[in-house]
Amino acid sequence: MGSPQPTYTGGCQCGAVRFRVTGRLWDASICHCRMCQKAFGAYYAPLVSTRGLQLEWTRGEPKRFQSSNLVRRGFCVDCGTPLTYEAPDGIALAAGAFDEPALLPPSIQYGVESRLAFMDTLPGLPARRTEEDEAAAEFLARIVSRQHPDHDTADWPPPRE
Repeated sequence: MGSPQPTYTGGCQCGAVRFRVTGRLWDASICHCRMCQKAFGAYYAPLVSTRGLQLEWTRGEPKRFQSSNLVRRGFCVDCGTPLTYEAPDGIALAAGAFDEPALLPPSIQYGVESRLAFMDTLPGLPARRTEEDEAAAEFLARIVSRQHPDHDTADWPPPRE
């Protein structure tokens, strides 16, 4: 009998859509193409292929947008979180939607012809931790997060206080 397969979980920001992938995830990438930039509302799209693995939706399911003749993109209809890139060769999930995205470092970049020139300068920008932003301290102290936690829950959302 073989060793148990690894399991990865994740979902959208509001918790309406959750997923589980069973099997070793190994094919993480970043796509810089303009279509991925628009779909993620970001400078690039971090994706993890689930090709050959078991993907199941454990709460809800994404709504899909047919972004081209061959590709659909899934997202949470409630909070807008980008979740999938669905092509004829399989489904890739948004790396940031996983509960532990640090386990999924990218190994390749695609669409580099559309990579924004300033991407190479990001490591040289000033950086600070959230709690070091003194100008935002009062604002940050008042925030009550309604974001789903980074683990599966039996019920969501919790009752509002």
